[in-house]
Amino acid sequence: MFGIGMPEMLLIMAIALIVIGPKKLPDLAKSLGRAFAEFKRATSELKDTFEIDDELKEVKSTFDHVGKEIKEAMDVKVDNGLEDQNLSADFDKEKNETGNKDSESPLSDG
Repeated sequence: MFGIGMPEMLLIMAIALIVIGPKKLPDLAKSLGRAFAEFKRATSELKDTFEIDDELKEVKSTFDHVGKEIKEAMDVKVDNGLEDQNLSADFDKEKNETGNKDSESPLSDG
């Protein structure tokens, strides 16, 4: 634990007992225990938050990738749709031109 062995811990406890006194030492130990527990809880919450952020980034990248694929598919469909419209417009033009020629033919007068 932090590179502190048993002799060092005993020395720190003895100094704390002399400086703080036997009456306030249990209260100080309780406060330190609560502080360490709160610190541990805060660090675990922070760790969970980072894990959630990583998961959200993965989900976001997946959605972005799927969105790009959908856009590409829609672009291809729109391009094909425009070509189909152009072909049908050309067909209508050609039909109208041949229809006009037929109406001008001598057979239709008679």
